[in-house]
Amino acid sequence: MGVLLYLIVGGIVGWLAQVLLGRGVPFGIIGNIIAGIAGAWIGGELLGHIGPEAAGIAIFPALLGAIVFVFIVSLIMRNTKK
Repeated sequence: MGVLLYLIVGGIVGWLAQVLLGRGVPFGIIGNIIAGIAGAWIGGELLGHIGPEAAGIAIFPALLGAIVFVFIVSLIMRNTKK
């Protein structure tokens, strides 16, 4: 059950990052989950585990990390389409 909650929270964090940036990652919900989990890792490394947690993911660092991840992926995807 813990893994399922981790994937759900990762998907929500990835989706929020896309909404806040106005840019997306490919592969729909799978891309959201990957962005959220990668963001949790990036944010955890940069900011530590501050703030509220859900399913072992610190929400604020994960969201900031996911925003960075989505921004970088969207830049890469935009440059490869040209």
